[in-house]
Amino acid sequence: MNPSDIRILITGGARGIGAATARLLAGEGAHVLVTDVLDDEGGALADSLGPKVRYTRLDVTDPGAWAAAVALAQEAFGGLNALFNNAGILAFGSVTDTTIEDFRRVQDINVTGVFLGMQACAPAMRAAGGGAIVNNSSTAGLQGYAGIAAYVASKWAVRGLTKAAALDLARDGIRVVSLHPGPIRTPMTENIPDETAAGQPLPRFGEPDEVAAMVRFLLCEATYSTGTEFVIDGGATVGRLEPVTAD
Repeated sequence: MNPSDIRILITGGARGIGAATARLLAGEGAHVLVTDVLDDEGGALADSLGPKVRYTRLDVTDPGAWAAAVALAQEAFGGLNALFNNAGILAFGSVTDTTIEDFRRVQDINVTGVFLGMQACAPAMRAAGGGAIVNNSSTAGLQGYAGIAAYVASKWAVRGLTKAAALDLARDGIRVVSLHPGPIRTPMTENIPDETAAGQPLPRFGEPDEVAAMVRFLLCEATYSTGTEFVIDGGATVGRLEPVTAD
């Protein structure tokens, strides 16, 4: 898929990874529907990126809002052939400390939002002759982390849901892949210290622009990939750099 042929809906698009992806794709001629619940930031971003970019409010847990967003994309762009399910939240708490309210809220946004997005966008992609879906998971969807139980559960669910959708949508010409960023410096991680990344092979937080470049690759270049995981984590899941020493 050429970037100029992309007609994409991006959730959580007002800032962070979503905004970086909108900027990159719009700069290469794509039609981009930025969606979020941060109306001022999302609207300002869309206005800054030119006539091929629109903004609309989207609560990813609301099926009706999804239907309206897809209809807007089809009307404004003449169709829809890409989806970046990027919206997500992080809640701190162990298995024993997390409240049921926090657990359900994280699942609603991080998992149900992804499910509803694929369900709403697939018919439009089918009508367009196919397309590509990138579901933003995390390295927390590849391994466990202490202290963020609800988030880990949600990101493993996104990984599994991606595989199921890849099989369900393959005959429609729709590819579905999961993206697994490690520590990326965004508003969601602003309170996490830089030292968190110190022991990994690339000892720093990643930048949203680096993840956006991966999303572009998955949409435009990874045409023989579906149902698979793509990791961008500075080597965090490879292991730590501290050597093993003998006593």
